[in-house]
Parts: sequence; structure tokens; C-alpha cells
Amino acid sequence: MKNVQSYTLHFPQLDRDIAVRDGETILQCARRAGVRIVGACGGRGTCGSCMVAVIEGRVRSSTRKSATDSGTAEGHHTVRACQSSPVTDCVIMISARALAPVVRTEVAAADDSLYLPLDSAIVRRCITVPAPTLEDPRADAERLVRALPGGPKPTIDITAARSLPIRLRADGGVLSVVMRRNEIISCTTQAAGTLGLAVDLGTTNTAGFLVNLHDGAHIATLGIENPQVAWGADLISRISYALRSPSGAEELRQAAVTGINAMIHDLCAAVGARPAEIVDVTICGNTAMQSLFAGLPVDYLGKAPFVAVLRDACEIRARDLGLDVCPGAYVYVAPNVAGCVGGDHVAALLATEARWADGRASLVMDIGTNTEISVIHAGRIHTASAPSGPALEGGHISCGMRAANGAIEHVRLGAYGLELEVIGNAAPVGVCGSGVVDALASLYRAHVIDARGRIGRTHPAATQLNGRRSAILAPGVEFTQDDIRAVQLAKSAIRTATDVLLERAGLRAEDLVRFIIAGAFGAYIDVPSAITIGLLPNLPTDRFQQVGNAAGAGIRRLLTSQAARERAGALAQQCEYVELSCVKTFQKAFLSNIGFPADPCFPPTLATGA
Repeated sequence: MKNVQSYTLHFPQLDRDIAVRDGETILQCARRAGVRIVGACGGRGTCGSCMVAVIEGRVRSSTRKSATDSGTAEGHHTVRACQSSPVTDCVIMISARALAPVVRTEVAAADDSLYLPLDSAIVRRCITVPAPTLEDPRADAERLVRALPGGPKPTIDITAARSLPIRLRADGGVLSVVMRRNEIISCTTQAAGTLGLAVDLGTTNTAGFLVNLHDGAHIATLGIENPQVAWGADLISRISYALRSPSGAEELRQAAVTGINAMIHDLCAAVGARPAEIVDVTICGNTAMQSLFAGLPVDYLGKAPFVAVLRDACEIRARDLGLDVCPGAYVYVAPNVAGCVGGDHVAALLATEARWADGRASLVMDIGTNTEISVIHAGRIHTASAPSGPALEGGHISCGMRAANGAIEHVRLGAYGLELEVIGNAAPVGVCGSGVVDALASLYRAHVIDARGRIGRTHPAATQLNGRRSAILAPGVEFTQDDIRAVQLAKSAIRTATDVLLERAGLRAEDLVRFIIAGAFGAYIDVPSAITIGLLPNLPTDRFQQVGNAAGAGIRRLLTSQAARERAGALAQQCEYVELSCVKTFQKAFLSNIGFPADPCFPPTLATGA
């Protein structure tokens, strides 16, 4: 029998010890135990974001090495966690950016209201069921059905049926029955709430909304980081992991379920409710997120022609997914459009429809790891998905981080240098998404970088660190040439997709009456900075409307309204999907959009280091 050596990783910042399984890397071990180490590429060894310090012990690195990796690291060495396996017990230090607690996971939308229009499929009825007798020994379920008001004979969920005998006899036959359309999904003997849960399952963040289905009141909200981030910051990394590992897809599904269950627990605790009182659930995300969550294959989503299994909305039993809610509840998964344009964009269109329904030329954009765009004009909706990647949210950026304490969220060019706004007024340790756009715009306005995105060799604000040309934003926070290239690729993908859709609709950018920017990132982005770097077209700023988490607002409507579900299905069908890889001019236009606009109205040159 093979003797397998067991080692332990000690994380002093967390005061945790984790046993390493045979063959595991540091990243895999940490991910299994729920310790967050940034790994934007999902552990493929291509991004360098998972660097950790080995304070004590030795690790063996794989053939993929960074400049600071060595074949065997001992003492205080920095290594890639995804490419390093312990060969002794080790003490591991994680970067401050990875450990910083998130303080802002934007969940609100500009159109949020306390009460939602109520047209739910859920009804709770209080009834009294006669006790059986020798003269009337009918089955418990039959007597229950007969006690309900008239109408079509309902069915009963098996979990409700299993609890029925005890419930019927516990309180003299008095029951609280929850019906979903024509099915009994729950029977209780105690007064209980009738709650619904709406979930916006984003690639980076997950937002949950607890709603009272009795009156449509929005009673609690919570935002968390999507636990799937540990398997990669972008969709391709996660799809690749799902395909190359036999258990990969299920690991990702379980990670999403675990995160949502934790959210359910916290939301219910906040309002003094029980998870079993949640009797209806709606969820939206991009096509890959929804497919992974539902346990659908993603084999053909990661390669051309990018085909999903389902387009229409589907309903799945909560217990089949492992959600800790009423076992008989259903989960409504929103309809998607095509490719990576999923139910989250359909929900965003639904939530913003009042803004663009007048027929005038409008654009709806949800900027994120995957950026969905729709141009609406003359009764038609042209839709595309831009593979923008995580750079605009701080991923694949050497100093990138979540919107946590210590994250630089805004950068301005002042008279004496760069002026920083840091979340929590803490010492800066990294840059989050809105700060990435501002930093690039400010460096460009200050002539630190040129129109091609190159950092000047002789500019006093530029420096050379570890063989890389960089601009220093704050002590220990550098914006490198590679970071600039990553943002350029992301913004070019978005801008080119915008131009393609405008052309399909027979419009020019200046024809747009309104430019609606949705999403958590879109709520904080500085529009003039985005125009400066060419991410957004140069339009009057009053045409831009930043509406926050429109997908979250939309999925809440889908929770409370059957009519909204029908409308969402119609919107998904109305969208005319444009596959950008089939557009012959896309590549040429993409290359032309990588640079920055020639004249961003430069203020005085930044003369000193930041």
C-alpha cells in the first residue's frame, strides 16, 4: 500500500490549519477549505494573481514559473499558489488585498421600491381538515383536498405528503397550506410567513432579495462574493475547469449553492424567519452561471457556436438543487437570449423597460466580467455579449481587489499629483473596478501614458519595478504596463461591440437619446473617465443613466409577478442576438479601439510622482 505523506498549511492571519490532500496545490487546498486566495485564471498558472508568501516550509513548483518562483522555495519566498505543492508543513501568508473584507457589494437599483406589484403564483390558505372516522376513513390527502375551496383538484408534493399525517393530528386538523398554482407544496401547523427569494447570480458577486409574497414588500437584501471566484474570475476559466475535471461542474454548482444557502441563513436571521418559510425562488445570471447552477452541461458554451442547453425559463425543485428552503418550493431560472447573454440581461431589460419603452434610440449596457449590451430602436432589440473579462472589476490587475476597505475607488488628477479616494478611508492596498478606470484616465490625462497605452520611459511619475514599467498610485500599489494592456483589451471589446450593434440598428452613437448603464460596476464608474479612455462614446453626460443593479430589480419582479415572467420570455425572444465572432469587421475595429481618443482635453501635466 502506497504511503501518502500528509502535510499541514498554517495561515497565521486567519489562525487556521488545513490538512493538505495528496497532490494538492496551495490554491486547491485553500479553495477546498474556503480560504480566499485570489486566482483570476482559475489555477491555470497564467495570471500571477495568486501569489502567496511561504514563511516557513518548502514547496515544489510546477514547470509554469513566475519571476519569483523557484523549483523549490524555502523560507520567505513568494510563489504562485496554483503551481506550488507543499513538500513539508508550511506557514503561508496571504496578500492584504485577498483578506480585505468586502464592504460594498452593490445590490440596489435606481428604480428600487419597497413594495412590488403582486401577481404571485403562491397562495397560503388556513383550513380545518375533519378527522377521519370508521365511517369516513378517506386518505389524509383526500380529506385535505376536500377541505380546500372549490376549483381544479390540486396535486400534493411528496415532501408535503410525508409530513401530512403528523401535521393533521397535531392541532386538531388546523393547517396552514401553501399552494403554488394547483399544487400543495407545504403544510404547517404553525403561523408562518410566505416568503420569496430572488437571486442575481453574478460572475463576481451574488445579490439576494427577501420578499414577502403576502404583500410584495421587499424586507431584506444581502450581497456576497460569488464563491465560484475561487475557480477563476472569468467565465472561460470556470467552463474550462468544468470540462477538464470529472467533478468540476458539480464543484462549481455546489459552490454557488453553498453561497446562496449562506445568504438564505443570514437573510432569514436578519428578519427572524425560518428558511422553510421561503416558498418560491427566482434566479438569474449569464447563461454559463445559470447552466452551472441548474446542473446543465456547459460543454458547448465554451466553444463556437456557443450553444446553451435551454433558452426558455425553467423551473426546478429547490430540494433537487440543494437549496435550504421549503423542500417543495420551485426555483424559476430566468430565460436567456443566446451565447453568454443570459437571464440577468433579460431581467435588466425588464427592470429598465419604462426608461426605453418610448421607442427612441436607447442602449442598455451591464458592464462586468461579461458585458451584455442591447441597442433598442424602432421596435427592435439588437443584443450582444462582449468578452470584456474581469479587468474592469479589478481582476487580472496586479493591484486589483474587491470593493473592500483599502481599495482605491476613485483617482483624480489634482494640481499637485494624483488624488485618491479609498474605501473606508484606510491605507490603500489595491484598486477596485471604478478606480481602475479612473487611474487609467488620470494617467492618460497626465501624459504618464500615451495614446497607445505605453508608459513613458522618462516621465517622473513612471518607474521600473521588478523588470516591469509601472506607475505608482500609492506606496505598494502600482499600475503596470500589463495592467494597462488588460484594461485596453476589455474596453476595446466593449466599445467595439457597442459600435457593431449601433451599425446593425442603423444608428450612430450621437443618435442615442439615452445610454443606460446597469450593474454594480456601472453604478460607481465615473462617466467622464470612461469617455476619456474610449470605453464609452463621447456623448453629453446627461444622456447617461446609471441605474445600479437592474438585474436584481428585474429578478425581484419575476419573483412577485407571473405577468412579469411572461414579459421576460417575450423580451428574450425579441432580442436579435449578434455573435461578434461572426462579424467580419470586428477584429479590425477591435484593434482600432485599443488606443485612447486623441484629445481627452488634457489638464496640466503631472510633474511629480503620485
